[in-house]
Amino acid sequence: MNNISIGEFSQTARAMIQQQRYAEVIVFSKQIQVIHPNAAEVHFVLGLAEKRSRNLQGAKQSFEKAINLDTQRYDAAIELAELLVVEGDFKHAFFILTHNEPKLVKSSYYLNIAGTCYTKIGMHEKAWESFKLADKVQPNTDSILANLADCAVLMGKAVVAMKIYQKIIEKYPSHQKTHYEFSKIKKADNASHINEMKALLHNSNLPPHQNIYLYYALGKELEDLEQWEESFSFYEKAGKTILSKANYSVKPEVDAINSIINLCDKSWLTDNTSTPPKMDKTPIFIVGLPRTGTTLIERVLASHSKIESADETFFMTMAINKERNIKGVTEIDSQFIKQGVNANIHNIAENYLSMIDYKLSDKPYFVEKYPFNFLLLGFIAKAFPTAKIIYLNRHPMDACFAMFKQSYFKFAYALADLAEYYVAQHKLHKHWKRVLGNRLIELSYEDFVTSQETSTTLLFNQLDIEFEQACLEFYKNTSASATASTLQVREKVHNRSINKWTHYKPYLAPLEEMLNKYGIDTKVTIKT
Repeated sequence: MNNISIGEFSQTARAMIQQQRYAEVIVFSKQIQVIHPNAAEVHFVLGLAEKRSRNLQGAKQSFEKAINLDTQRYDAAIELAELLVVEGDFKHAFFILTHNEPKLVKSSYYLNIAGTCYTKIGMHEKAWESFKLADKVQPNTDSILANLADCAVLMGKAVVAMKIYQKIIEKYPSHQKTHYEFSKIKKADNASHINEMKALLHNSNLPPHQNIYLYYALGKELEDLEQWEESFSFYEKAGKTILSKANYSVKPEVDAINSIINLCDKSWLTDNTSTPPKMDKTPIFIVGLPRTGTTLIERVLASHSKIESADETFFMTMAINKERNIKGVTEIDSQFIKQGVNANIHNIAENYLSMIDYKLSDKPYFVEKYPFNFLLLGFIAKAFPTAKIIYLNRHPMDACFAMFKQSYFKFAYALADLAEYYVAQHKLHKHWKRVLGNRLIELSYEDFVTSQETSTTLLFNQLDIEFEQACLEFYKNTSASATASTLQVREKVHNRSINKWTHYKPYLAPLEEMLNKYGIDTKVTIKT
């Protein structure tokens, strides 16, 4: 053992990792550390084994040690950055990624990991460059191509993404997720891809829970072809299949909303002895249910010369969690709210600003458009007395149906759950109007898309920011957008999505009845 070289150790230990003998590698590495305490390779290999053994703190320490011993070890740096992203320390991860960029130019493996990290921390332009370079270093690698295509969508490069997805489908015709991603890129104008996916469903003979991507893809393309009944049947089947395997109840989410209403009242909001943090820029929070136009308004505002976008982040949730001694993102449940209202609001504000600053330049305003921040408006208003808050509204049935046909929202997989959640958030919305008063800038999606210029100038008036003509040409904005609407916001304003739900009216009748029962008006008021 005393005579073993670092090269011999590395070759043996890496082979053991390939064989998934992680515990043995950890013992072996620690033995070699006694002989070669300053060998970066030993600490790096130990970090790999600890990472795969799920000892993430131990892995972090090993990678940090390797970097300290050899600052050129970009492999250890990117491995460390990946762990920091898992922890939610995006700012630190961003620093490490950018610092090591020049060293990655010949490693497709670590360029691909770096791109994935950049994607997760919301730096999609950086991710795009990493994936492109990875593909150049090692062309036609499946994992790199898939990441490049997904990133191309976020960058608004639909043609690039489409060609890659077609290439992957040709090579792997049964890969359902690729069919799903491909279906979202453009409007289907014939049934060829639908027939291909139906044949795949028929021939693969897989259980329903392994076909969810195809169900959503078929629902979407059948909708494109105005095959409303069959389209709905696939959307409905997707949601039911997910719920058949999930232990989900909408009740905890409704309970959390009720806790917000009970605890985040006007007396709590005004009881603030903390000094607001010093801020050299003003945040603009855009909130509302998903699929109500939050991305559209973010793009409009970010086309202004004095406003930049931080896109969607979970930083408000993470900032509150930090005061609860919890790392990263968790569900916003009743416990979260009960502990959050007793946390130091000044610290929450400082946490948020520290987390988000790596995404910002020197512009005086920034937009944060995570829709579910509508749950945290009390914390936002209390933490940032000068922040501006825009609340998007959309026709209840259009909003609900738009969520129902997406694969992202647990409360929207079943119409009964969706109705219950919508009623609860409607109650919360009325609460915020009472509590926040004119701090809340209300904006109707329908009004905006039917009278863009009037609505835009009025919005900037309410924000007390001088209007700029470029905001009417938001579709020229080339920056990335990590949202289900990423391709739609590259288009000019249109009203095609107004009253879309009416095509499905017979199948959405149970939802409409439940909303009407609670006094929510679902009448069609705008003709298209």
